[in-house]
Amino acid sequence: MKIGERIVRIESCSSTNDLAQEMALHGEEEGTVIIAEEQIKGRGTKGRKWYSSRGKGLYLSVILRPRRRDMSLLPLAMGLSVRDALLESERLSVLLKWPNDLVCAGKKLGGILCEASFRGNDISHVVLGIGLNITHNQDDFPEEFRNRATSLQLVLDREIDREDFLLKLWRILGDWYSLFIQGKDAQIIKIFEEFSSFSPGEEIIVETEKEGIAGEYRGIDLQGRLLLRVGKREQSFLAAEVMEIKKCK
Repeated sequence: MKIGERIVRIESCSSTNDLAQEMALHGEEEGTVIIAEEQIKGRGTKGRKWYSSRGKGLYLSVILRPRRRDMSLLPLAMGLSVRDALLESERLSVLLKWPNDLVCAGKKLGGILCEASFRGNDISHVVLGIGLNITHNQDDFPEEFRNRATSLQLVLDREIDREDFLLKLWRILGDWYSLFIQGKDAQIIKIFEEFSSFSPGEEIIVETEKEGIAGEYRGIDLQGRLLLRVGKREQSFLAAEVMEIKKCK
């Protein structure tokens, strides 16, 4: 089944990823999409809350059953999918903040959340969650995020045709997913780095649970790890290890 061939639309749920997980466990086909008008307990990475006001954003999940064991590059490929769909549909060019944020004018526009489920040592399925801020005004964001978040309406100063965007998104998601399945890892990384919010050689700070590590951004390796030169040595970071990344002032 192609992505978006079957779409389940609901008014409200705890989280589209939770619902997609349940459906996948009951045998729902790959490519099925769940879209909600509102999420009561929407979440991002590291268990962070994703504020999902009714009708303000795009909140969706896609069931995938990839024939690969290593999922580290899937969030990068899916982020590129959303970026390309926004460019094609809205003529809006956004950047990608490793590993899963969509950024416009230095503010967060949306995010990707990939959650894998296993059967023994093999992956049973992956749920791809996409959250995109659509019609939010600045006051619609919680106060602590108002200086860090934005929406398509704030950026474009106009409404978008959601259905046109979604039609393009399904096709482009399918194209990038195919590249991922085919193992085109070097191509995914090369294009991700082209649209990264950090430039090679830029000084950044990687925040882990234990400390903040300053160094020179060196790109992404074939395992999807962020590379940082600290003094004369190079360190690599998995997405699960990193709490935040920011530019040095």
